[in-house]
Amino acid sequence: MSGEIPAGRPGNLTPEQEEKVRRIWQLIFQVCGIAPEGSSAASNSAPSEKAPVSPDAKKRKSRMGFLKRGKKDGEASEESTEVESTPQAGGVLSGNHGDEDKYGQVKHFYDTLASETPESIRNTIWTMVKHDHPDALVLRFLRARKWDVEKALIMLISTMKWRAHEMKVDEDIMKNGDAAALEAEKNDSDPAAKKMGHDFLAQLRMGKSYVHGTDKQGRPICVVRVRLHKQGEQEEASLERYTVYLIETCRMLLQSPVDTATVVFDMTDFSMANMDYTPVKFMIKCFEANYPESLGAVLVHKSPWLFQGIWKIIRGWLDPVVASKVHFTNNVRDMEGFIPLNQIPKELDGQEDWVYSYVEPVAGENDKMKDVATRDRLLAGREALVKEYESATMQWIQNPDSAEIKAKRNALAVKLREDYWNLDPYIRARSYYDRTGVLQPGGKLNYYPSAAAQAEAARPQVSAAVVDEKANGAVPPPPAPVAMTTSADDVD
Repeated sequence: MSGEIPAGRPGNLTPEQEEKVRRIWQLIFQVCGIAPEGSSAASNSAPSEKAPVSPDAKKRKSRMGFLKRGKKDGEASEESTEVESTPQAGGVLSGNHGDEDKYGQVKHFYDTLASETPESIRNTIWTMVKHDHPDALVLRFLRARKWDVEKALIMLISTMKWRAHEMKVDEDIMKNGDAAALEAEKNDSDPAAKKMGHDFLAQLRMGKSYVHGTDKQGRPICVVRVRLHKQGEQEEASLERYTVYLIETCRMLLQSPVDTATVVFDMTDFSMANMDYTPVKFMIKCFEANYPESLGAVLVHKSPWLFQGIWKIIRGWLDPVVASKVHFTNNVRDMEGFIPLNQIPKELDGQEDWVYSYVEPVAGENDKMKDVATRDRLLAGREALVKEYESATMQWIQNPDSAEIKAKRNALAVKLREDYWNLDPYIRARSYYDRTGVLQPGGKLNYYPSAAAQAEAARPQVSAAVVDEKANGAVPPPPAPVAMTTSADDVD
């Protein structure tokens, strides 16, 4: 893999693309109510004098006035027009947007602006940034919408709503992880929670999907063993939770400049009993609507002849850009075009002697999350960094040619990344990849850890407050950690 930064990423933008980034940040600030004095947001915030307007409508209109009403010929109007927040307001976008809005993101955008405070939108956006360069995050949406700033903003806000309110990605799925599922599985008093926990863990335990190694472009490889899925075996809500957990966990394994993953659908021994259109549709929606520009390549490996008809149906659901990333590999030689032979597991006829073996949550591994005082202190420090980044970005918008301001923004982005990994143990439950030493402190990665490194990774990292509790006998000591199955070739 070369260390070159792909086009359209921080550090490799054309002047026109940089201007798009400045513009989308300007609109984000306006939606979040933090546009600087004297900006266009101030001029758009005055209510219309043509007719009485309710206080709620005034707020909505002031935050939506930056969108341009499209002309009939598809060209954008040069004037900003205030619009009401209604499901029929899709025409405010530049050009004809109807064919692209198959997930109803325009409505989600307006609903969010109508129902959420600017502060809550801002908080959710910055929660979504995590360890990313903030520009890298917004650039995903710009590239996905072919550099149309308004459409990218609508997609971003819609995704924010989906994460925070529909799936509760950060407040539930990633915060609770598989340790909470293990507790729920033992809960006989709540059958629904018990079933959800069991279904979620069943998929992790069987290794229905896993992330291991990298392809020739340095992209993490997610293998989906289709034969392990049986329609109706898990409830739909559990399948969706598992899918989002897998995607979000894979996202934690991305390291700049790599910002996409390769997904391998292993179709070995596939039969119609494994075909389930509902989770396929959900997965497609995730990648197209909520995790844009996350797929580097999709390998459909060893698909049988009966899959040909199924593929025609699925292809019809896919965005053409996503469909163009799908490749069919019939044997290991085909796969070797994407993944080095020595990094293809033997179960896929490669040379790597590695087998997935799930490691159960270890008692005490999430004890840092109980240290609320430290968490809040770190969150306060992060908020200060975020405000610095916002301030520097406003300066950049006003002084786009200043090399000093650009350097300041990039330095702050590095600080934000480092800061996230300090905060991470206090807000995200440990995963299989933390336990096995793949994902290490500071966001470092090691797909081939030694047995000793795995044991150290699995050892619970507790806060000072919890240590005191243990010293007083309030918390029992954790059991010895369990290491992931490895071969001699995996040991350093």
